[in-house]
Amino acid sequence: MQLLFLGTLALFFGVTVAVPAQEKRVHHKPDLSDHAHDDAHGFQYDHEAFLGKEEAKTFDQLSPEESKERLGKIVDKIDTDKDGFVSHAELHHWIKHRQRRYIEENVDKHWKEYDQNKDGKIGWIEYKNTTYGYYMDVEFDDVDDKTSYKNMLTRDERRFKSADRDGDGVATREEFTAFLHPEEFDHMRHIVVQETIEDIDKNGDGKINLQEYIGDMFTPENGENEPDWVTTEKKHFSEFRDMNKDGFLDANEVSQWILPGEVDHADNEARHLIHETDKDNDDKITKKEILENWNMFVGSQATNYGEDLTKRHDEL
Repeated sequence: MQLLFLGTLALFFGVTVAVPAQEKRVHHKPDLSDHAHDDAHGFQYDHEAFLGKEEAKTFDQLSPEESKERLGKIVDKIDTDKDGFVSHAELHHWIKHRQRRYIEENVDKHWKEYDQNKDGKIGWIEYKNTTYGYYMDVEFDDVDDKTSYKNMLTRDERRFKSADRDGDGVATREEFTAFLHPEEFDHMRHIVVQETIEDIDKNGDGKINLQEYIGDMFTPENGENEPDWVTTEKKHFSEFRDMNKDGFLDANEVSQWILPGEVDHADNEARHLIHETDKDNDDKITKKEILENWNMFVGSQATNYGEDLTKRHDEL
């Protein structure tokens, strides 16, 4: 018999996609759009950045009038302080929210399962009993790998306590999101690093050597030749990953590897939209200014048709 969910591991992998072996540990921020950011040839990049990829497709099926009406309602949501303006901070927060939608959907999927008493919060006891309850009663005697399950429980509890910022043993929705997706929160970075080291460090010295680093990515079978990318990764380990050249990756070096500092594309997009829309140059935009430039923010049947014509013209 298996656990209801194999801890946070199963919850997290429910939203992952296949990646090359050498990239599986690296947490890259997803692109805002699959389209090139070139306003001269259409605003599809802006639409997907502002709405999210799936919602942008929905707007492409609406009439211009319907698109503008829905955009107006969205603007009212973005203006959280209700001062009649959309600031950079508000627009930045909105774009990040739309891009994190897949995470929020994953949290929604599991929220009801763990909020046993329906109080809008999830306590550590609720999570533990739902995930490990059956095996806790028999002290894991009914599972084949008792040590692994005990380690998983210890790891989950440590992660839960880090996400529980006020230390009350109960996770709010935001704290539970940090528990399930620690890579998205600065105060959880040390947990991501610690768990990665524990996964890869086979000799228990708290560091990652070259053999452990490569072994996490590639294990040859039946005399299989080493692929070129493995040779490249060995060079990356010695030339780039191991910054102090001591032959190991410590916590700081692992952090630089798996949590690379990246450009905040949501911030850049917020600045771009305000720059293109803010006609009186006061660094904030009104609902009127947004609706006057509605086709930069959202699509419609008309704009979608126009962009198709532009694309065909370019191809010719």
